[in-house]
Amino acid sequence: MLKQRTLKTIIRATGVGLHSGDKVTVALRPAAPDTGIVFRRIDLEPPIELKANPYAVGDTRMASCLERDGAKLGTVEHLMSALSGLGIDNLYVDVDAAEIPIMDGSAGPFVFLLQSAGIVEQKAAKKFIRIRKTVEVSEGDKWARLEPYDGFRLTFSILFNHPAVDQSGNKVVMDFADDSYIRDISRARTFGFTQDVEALRAQGLALGGGMGNAIVMDEYRVLNAEGLRLSDEFVRHKVLDAIGDLYLAGHPLLGAFSAYKSGHSLNNRLLRELLADATAWEWTSYNRPEDAPTTVRHLYPQAV
Repeated sequence: MLKQRTLKTIIRATGVGLHSGDKVTVALRPAAPDTGIVFRRIDLEPPIELKANPYAVGDTRMASCLERDGAKLGTVEHLMSALSGLGIDNLYVDVDAAEIPIMDGSAGPFVFLLQSAGIVEQKAAKKFIRIRKTVEVSEGDKWARLEPYDGFRLTFSILFNHPAVDQSGNKVVMDFADDSYIRDISRARTFGFTQDVEALRAQGLALGGGMGNAIVMDEYRVLNAEGLRLSDEFVRHKVLDAIGDLYLAGHPLLGAFSAYKSGHSLNNRLLRELLADATAWEWTSYNRPEDAPTTVRHLYPQAV
């Protein structure tokens, strides 16, 4: 049986909120089978639980924000991306602020935390959402699509009309039958432009942003002294975000995702469109791991 996964032990980290600028402490705790990913605002009395759920997503300006009973939790997508990439099904995420810490702007630090805590298999079947027919959403020239595919593949294209972005790749195809989430996606950082900073901060956004947790560009070039980690880091970060946004479905997808200039809002609309059509998807589990698609067998690191 291909089994659900959680962490072996609790692990904690402290960082800063990208948009709030506040200090944030987060604790990742093991959870029982079929719990899902549950965020807990422990700074509130009583604590508010916000379960990973596409219908809980409210604000999508520059991040995916979960909302419930007036409580909000922003910038969940990088941690969700790491959880998807490592196949974690069940987890409590205790956080003492209104935003998950940005760390270095990628999912890499979360991957390190999860691996350090250890990953264990549980006595319950992992449940996948298998795409049965094509679903697409659009907004102007932007679009995002899910279609049937025996595995998990993402194709993403961006267009920023900026010298630094244009010189890197603006399209990437990642098929996790062959590619590695940890090696090829997890280290790609978020990015921004100096000319947008003033407008974002006027909206209460990017208050904690800087070169330590983002790729920063002026009108012509990357300003970070170390440059890019990957030659096409910009578009790979968009894939990282999409993986996190899609995992807010609460279960891994089996299908092909493709998008042009999509962001958190369109990714969330796509999930809602999918789940609203009962003929577009089905539950799938595997009694024998060898019966799963190559993608599934290769995507998750060995649990103990």
